[in-house]
Amino acid sequence: MVHFFRKKIVVSNEKKDVPDSLKADYDEIMSLFKRCDVNKDGKLSWAEVKTGFRRLQSRFPAFRTQRAFQMADQNGDGYIDVETELEQLVTYALGCYKGNVKLRLNAAAKL
Repeated sequence: MVHFFRKKIVVSNEKKDVPDSLKADYDEIMSLFKRCDVNKDGKLSWAEVKTGFRRLQSRFPAFRTQRAFQMADQNGDGYIDVETELEQLVTYALGCYKGNVKLRLNAAAKL
């Protein structure tokens, strides 16, 4: 896949910087994306991240995935490493769905 306008955006937000009111959502998104690593290789592929955004009921999962890779894929290998880059992915997703993560996941589970 060709990535047009691939601009590297650096996000350096860790859980310790997340407000107390959003820590539950942070943990929920973190566990969601860890569950999306279906082959358990410690890396999230494009399809696995897109699946995570679909579970969050994103209206534009491909766009969200593209932005997530711009923000979180620090080494540019096309994968998001669960050990080192997942926090940036979760921070991005938390900014997109601030405050209604549980509501979105509960609605998706009912479908």
